[in-house]
Amino acid sequence: MLSSSARRGAAVLLSAAVLTTLSACGAAPEEKTAGAGADGKAKVQPGAATSVADLGGMEALVAAAEKEGQLNVIALPPDWANYGEIVKAFQAKYPKIKINSENPDAASADEIAAVKSRKGQKRAPDVLDLGIAFARSGATENLFAPYKVTAWAKIPDAQKDADGRWYNDYGGYVSIGCDAARIPNCPQTFADLLKPEYKGKVALNGNPTKSGSAFGGVYAAALANKGSFADVQPGIDFFGQLKKSGNFIPVESTPATVEKGETPISIDWDYLNAGYADQFKGKGVDWKVAVPTDGVYAQYYSQAINKEAPNPAAARLWMEFLYSAEGQNLWLKGYARPVLLPGMTQDGTADKEAVAKLPKVEGTPAFPASEQLDKAKATLAEKWDKAVS
Repeated sequence: MLSSSARRGAAVLLSAAVLTTLSACGAAPEEKTAGAGADGKAKVQPGAATSVADLGGMEALVAAAEKEGQLNVIALPPDWANYGEIVKAFQAKYPKIKINSENPDAASADEIAAVKSRKGQKRAPDVLDLGIAFARSGATENLFAPYKVTAWAKIPDAQKDADGRWYNDYGGYVSIGCDAARIPNCPQTFADLLKPEYKGKVALNGNPTKSGSAFGGVYAAALANKGSFADVQPGIDFFGQLKKSGNFIPVESTPATVEKGETPISIDWDYLNAGYADQFKGKGVDWKVAVPTDGVYAQYYSQAINKEAPNPAAARLWMEFLYSAEGQNLWLKGYARPVLLPGMTQDGTADKEAVAKLPKVEGTPAFPASEQLDKAKATLAEKWDKAVS
């Protein structure tokens, strides 16, 4: 299923339970008033609602969203974490709401830029799927609307903003994907990637100064080379060494480059690499996936609602769908590890077959603090281009 693209910034923690169980321009929009509550009185306007209760319940939220009739999404590749099926499922459930999907291969930085540059426009994005570093900075800049989904209490405190301006959605591990049809001996660790036999074969999914998956790849390489969350430099040095040896190629790995054999070894999220194995089976690609034991790094992405979303009710309905068992299982079906998986495993609502297909992970990952992520992001911005030029 899944894809690659120049996506996202850095992230935070997969819960212990997940880890061990795996697991155009237009005029400014008019505000719409939500349906009436049980008391017969109108509730708050959708753009001010901080929960479904503020809108008078789910029925009123659906009615308000259907009245808007649109939902603007950005940076959602259909083959990334099963987003294609997720969008189709939402459309099937709410056929009166048209999803406008723009720039599927955008990075988190592009999403934030779209929110800022299209303020007050009908084509501004309603919802965002961001790397955690961008989610945090966007919240600091007051770009997001506080909204707590029905499943709010089930999201671990460490994986959400206390005010509901962002919350983690799905995550995965940095992995090494390899086409065994072209590579006789697939690498299993970062150390393996330095072998001469991999000359001209190793790629990242984007530029780590803009892409969350590539950022994760460099962070994992740092951990594999005596670095730490406070010191990403060894990861930068590692890729500099890979580039100097000729092993690392400046080609962004995508489904197309994988299928054509242009990037026979790709460092990417395990859910993307696992998806390639399914996607290209029978097409001459024998894609194998390994989570390197010498650099175990896990990361989540985060959801947020544009504070000035042109379709605020539809934005909130989208969030409710994503954080329902149906939405979470659709991510899981795409090999991504949804944030509510621990609770869903306990209450029996998790798709057991999908859980069983998740890539195996050894070792116990740790997670960077916010200030460490900021430092790593700054270091990469300063030194990456020089290291791999």
